[in-house]
Amino acid sequence: MRLFVAAFPPVSVLSDLQRRVGHGAGRLTPVERWHLTLRFLGEIAEDERAGVERALDGVPRAGKISLRLAGGGQFGNGRSTVLWAGVQGDLDALTELNDAVGAALGAESEPFTAHLTVAYADSGDVRNALRDYTGPEWTVDEFVLVRSHYADGGGYQRLRAWPL
Repeated sequence: MRLFVAAFPPVSVLSDLQRRVGHGAGRLTPVERWHLTLRFLGEIAEDERAGVERALDGVPRAGKISLRLAGGGQFGNGRSTVLWAGVQGDLDALTELNDAVGAALGAESEPFTAHLTVAYADSGDVRNALRDYTGPEWTVDEFVLVRSHYADGGGYQRLRAWPL
């Protein structure tokens, strides 16, 4: 199974961003999949899931994290372009959570750039909408272990959440 650890903004934050970038501009990713990836785990055997959850039980809790989506950027060019919304707020605490999740899982340290993927493909409309975007503030109060069924044509399944 394909797993990752994420934080999900509330519906009100996602709705505000969706209104800003528009419906159908570029190849928007489905709103219900919009999240901040803290750690991508990749393919994990079903019988290893319990060990992953036990490891995540040990993540130190530093408290809730105040964030907002703001601005944006892109990875790549042309049809392979990934357009993303940036993140502002307590990025030090978010990075610490990312690092703590990685350490608990025994993963190597990786550079962390907080972002939320909004669309695929080079879309000036989305990029322009993100340029001066500032969304509502929200509080990250949990992190979630997620299973991706994307390769099977499905969405995301939230397996378990841990409060901050």
